[in-house]
Amino acid sequence: MKKRILFATLGVILIVAVLAGIKALQIRSMIDSGKKFVPPPETVTTAKVTSEAWETTLGSVGTLTAVQGVIVSAELSGKVVRISFEAGTPVKKGDLLLRQDTTSEEAQLPGAVSQVNLTRANQKRADQLFKDGIISQADHDAAVSNSALAQAQVDNIQATIAKKTVRAPFSGSLGIRQVNLGQILREGDPIVTLQALDPIYVDFTLPQQQLAQVRIGQAVRVTSDALPGETIQGKISAISPQVDAETRNIRLQATLSNRAQKLRPGMFVNTSVGMPVRQKVMAIPATSVFYAPYRDSVFVVETAKESKAGGAALTLRQQFVRLGEKRGDFVTVTEGLKEGETIVSTGVFKLRNGQSVVIDNKLAPDFQQTPKPENN
Repeated sequence: MKKRILFATLGVILIVAVLAGIKALQIRSMIDSGKKFVPPPETVTTAKVTSEAWETTLGSVGTLTAVQGVIVSAELSGKVVRISFEAGTPVKKGDLLLRQDTTSEEAQLPGAVSQVNLTRANQKRADQLFKDGIISQADHDAAVSNSALAQAQVDNIQATIAKKTVRAPFSGSLGIRQVNLGQILREGDPIVTLQALDPIYVDFTLPQQQLAQVRIGQAVRVTSDALPGETIQGKISAISPQVDAETRNIRLQATLSNRAQKLRPGMFVNTSVGMPVRQKVMAIPATSVFYAPYRDSVFVVETAKESKAGGAALTLRQQFVRLGEKRGDFVTVTEGLKEGETIVSTGVFKLRNGQSVVIDNKLAPDFQQTPKPENN
């Protein structure tokens, strides 16, 4: 009985040992296969490191202001009897905006005109009498003075009526109406804002060190978050003769065309003043950069060795770079690359150093300095 148990135990141990050996051989075979396995090359798009001449610009932040802009206000006190404008509409110079009550002045005007006619007739008679020597110089001067005083009274009444008849001082666009029919206006009370929007000014500042690089008539480009994808061209129209003593900045003003009236006073914009001298830079697509906290890098495509198929194998070398100015789809490289080198242009986040690749530029993007996305 004991011998049977012993033989059974030995048999089980032998079977387990055989199975363990087989499994070990399988695992070793898998490890050897893994060591010999070569992953297929990754398909990438590439771009050449090129040397270009970029326009040098001076950037700043600006604020739009109207060439002409006022708050139309009441010159005299009076009740509003007529409002002749709609808020937000364009008006021409001289268009009637508002009329105040002028019934009192209009009632006084006929009597004042009659007084003018009377004093003028008296002056004519006095001129003839003085010429004939019948009246004295004092009587003649009194007649002339009475005629002038009467005319001044008429002019004063007419000026009061004109001041209570508010008209647009220049052509432009009206703002929000701030008065109501029947309202009693006091002197200086606002009626409506009026802005001339075409052309329009942009005010911005530059450091005093750059004062020698700007001049009247120099080109200025303006962009705004309110107009994505659009660039408005203008020219410097004024340079302040005084430098701000606190910031050491010089104030400049440029004039922009605004026919569509998309730009409005008070808007924040980015300004860029073009310099006549161009800067030589090495530019690469911005999508070719692998951005990292420690340092940015790119993948350079190199020829490594002869492949089993007989062709030249391409591998990647991760190269750390120092970046400069960005413009459109491109970014400049100030350190780390040489002109003419081939780099991976897209999908760099999935690559690694030493990886084998094949190049296929059929689906490579069209990189531009001034891209215009279709869904902007």
